[in-house]
Amino acid sequence: MNQTTEPETRVYTAQEQANIDHVRTMIREVLDALDPDAVDRFIVPDYIQHNQMVGQGTEPLKQFLREAKVHSPEPCHDIKRIFADGDHVIAHYHLRRWPGDTGYAIMDIFRLENTMVVEHWDVMMEVPSESPNPIGPF
Repeated sequence: MNQTTEPETRVYTAQEQANIDHVRTMIREVLDALDPDAVDRFIVPDYIQHNQMVGQGTEPLKQFLREAKVHSPEPCHDIKRIFADGDHVIAHYHLRRWPGDTGYAIMDIFRLENTMVVEHWDVMMEVPSESPNPIGPF
């Protein structure tokens, strides 16, 4: 069976599951909605940001969301897999910025404390429209 279609069989602690739920909701309410007003419900104000395109803390993130909404008013963050390990949640998803966009394959890693994001890393790869590899990134 293809690994991407196997059901998740891991049993998470109550805190790990709460962290997964928090990140899943954050992706929907902050990233899909590009809603800077929702940021404070999910991320601490002085969170550590490792993405080199966004500054530290929530204010630069809010500005990034405002600017992104101008160019991509209805993005889709299609989560392919999401899992937790202690205080870290890893989300692998397909970001499409507009209908027909091949988008990006993204892996986000979030560190949480008290069910709030306190640190973030990400790795992005553009999804090509054609590839010599018959197996896609998801």
